[in-house]
Amino acid sequence: MDDRCSESLHWNGGAALLFEAGARNIKQFSSFEAGGQNEPKAVFVVSTVLKGRTADIIKDIISLSHFQYCVVFTTVPHSIHLLANNVTTELEGNPVFEQFEEKLCEWMGDMNYTAEVMHVPVVFAPLTQQLHLLPAFSDLFPLLEVDLEAINEKRPEKRRFGSLMDVDMHSLPPELQIQIKSLASALNALFEFISTREESYSVGPISRLIAGELASHPQAKNRRKSAPNKASIVFIDRSLDLTGAVGHHGDNLVEKILSVLPQLPGHVTDVQVDMLELTHLKQTAEGILAPGCLAQNQSATARLLWETMLVAKQKEAVMEVRRQLVEAASKENLPIKMSLGRVTAEQLCSYVQLFRDSWGALESHSGVLQLGLAAAQALRHPALPRWDACLAFERLLLQALGDSDLAEVLKQLLPLIKSSESGTGSGSGDLSVDDLLVLLVYVYSMAQEACPGGPEEEKRIEKVENELIGALTLRLTQQTTLSPLLQEITGISGPVELTVKHAHSALENVFETLRGVSHARDHLKHFNSVYTASDGAHQATYRPLLKQVLEEIFHPDRRECPDVEHMSGGLTDLLKTGFSMFMKVTRPHPSDHPLLFLFLVGGVTPSELRLIREVVSNHKSGTQVLVMSTRLLRPSDVPHLLFSADRLKPDIGV
Repeated sequence: MDDRCSESLHWNGGAALLFEAGARNIKQFSSFEAGGQNEPKAVFVVSTVLKGRTADIIKDIISLSHFQYCVVFTTVPHSIHLLANNVTTELEGNPVFEQFEEKLCEWMGDMNYTAEVMHVPVVFAPLTQQLHLLPAFSDLFPLLEVDLEAINEKRPEKRRFGSLMDVDMHSLPPELQIQIKSLASALNALFEFISTREESYSVGPISRLIAGELASHPQAKNRRKSAPNKASIVFIDRSLDLTGAVGHHGDNLVEKILSVLPQLPGHVTDVQVDMLELTHLKQTAEGILAPGCLAQNQSATARLLWETMLVAKQKEAVMEVRRQLVEAASKENLPIKMSLGRVTAEQLCSYVQLFRDSWGALESHSGVLQLGLAAAQALRHPALPRWDACLAFERLLLQALGDSDLAEVLKQLLPLIKSSESGTGSGSGDLSVDDLLVLLVYVYSMAQEACPGGPEEEKRIEKVENELIGALTLRLTQQTTLSPLLQEITGISGPVELTVKHAHSALENVFETLRGVSHARDHLKHFNSVYTASDGAHQATYRPLLKQVLEEIFHPDRRECPDVEHMSGGLTDLLKTGFSMFMKVTRPHPSDHPLLFLFLVGGVTPSELRLIREVVSNHKSGTQVLVMSTRLLRPSDVPHLLFSADRLKPDIGV
């Protein structure tokens, strides 16, 4: 099973489900794995197109094994396999899958052996009942100005696009088309499964393409005729509001856990929880203890605790962690010392340690114990002061943007870059280059509306940008090690090979992307600002785009909003607009139906989940809101998605 599918499995109940269903062994999808002598049957589960690299790996595994029966499940539907093989006509049956079945038999070494190839959309990972992620699309991110330039470069001058909103599906590279069509197909399968007909809406260019693809999906027409349930789905581009994505909000426990604990290998979302406290092992016993994690699907108590941790304020979340640990301990008659007042990491650990001598207690409460340890390890983590330092700088920059122009605000970042040059940058409050990139995204994502400047101003900004690039170049070339992010941005693995010239050009690209970030909302009429300036009585504030969109959707007057575009395939809408000249026609509105899906293309943060919950309950609309997204964001994910991921050519396994 490949990493993306195993991440979906992980949040659906994990490997235990497969073992219960009779699997003998579960292995990573890699050319270095194989089946044993006595293992005649194999099942492959992949999230990619069955050609190129994916096919090579399957071939490698089979040729090292003794299989007589192979089943391959791919999350990419057959119609998209045709597209990947440049077949434009509709064909009967599943010829691509049938051809692959023959290849499998060839590789097994006997055409009489059995091979089956099927499509199943196992792409959803339910983090909670209200939040579903799609790990297979975790690198899908809205396009930016730099991507538009790359698209235009390949087009004749007269046919170049003026803005990202003009880009159509056919002008995208095939890899991105395949990914968008696969996503639309997975959502179509979901609506089919819950027999629902949906109305699609979009805010932003890539959302528009996905919504359009879903609206005109060939299999959706029959479903929409007969489906008894109705829902709205609103797609929103993450790139329209990166301020919220990189902000270090002080008030969410899970954001901190995700940021400071190491990721589970091969996972985009979940982290490793050190289980040492549950044993009597010495600190040196590294590598023999499997890590715990946040996905606790086995026990209902742990699931509820996880939901609280995800959306509650930090104080409520840690109180709830303590309450659950105390409850579990008293259920098991463990000698617990009750203490009130502030919850500390030490206190949580002391509660967890009570369980280590009772194997039965440990097993029956393992979910709550892992979440308790995750909370404790995050609260006492040495990187936490840096989180607070970033939060403090963000607050200062937010106010500074209102008081002075962008050039002045950027100047304030110069001493931050230089101050850490002298040290190694590992001090508790010192900011690393990665942190500085996050702060730059924070500033640029609000710069346009906070300091609209003329050509004079632009020259000054450019001058300061060049100073920043210079200071960051110097800082980069002085690094003793390069973080994974810096390795991705520079394309170089060690500081020894990093030349000044190379660092400088990598940083020039970073700033070019940042300038595009500041123009991401230019095409919006209503939601074109996430910044409210200070009016003397109140400080300047950040207004989340998501909140603005939801307030608009649930507004009691059902106002029409030009930025929330209704996408639906079909003649009826054209007829409706024609008739509306003569009679009153109510236009579809996202709040029409009892169920609303919010799909954030490019990721959602835990703080935003709370915000969605608050807005929905304030409006008492009676609508159930389900959130879907490509990933759960940490601030440090954003520079990766902006500066180093290839947005135009995502990895589709070919």
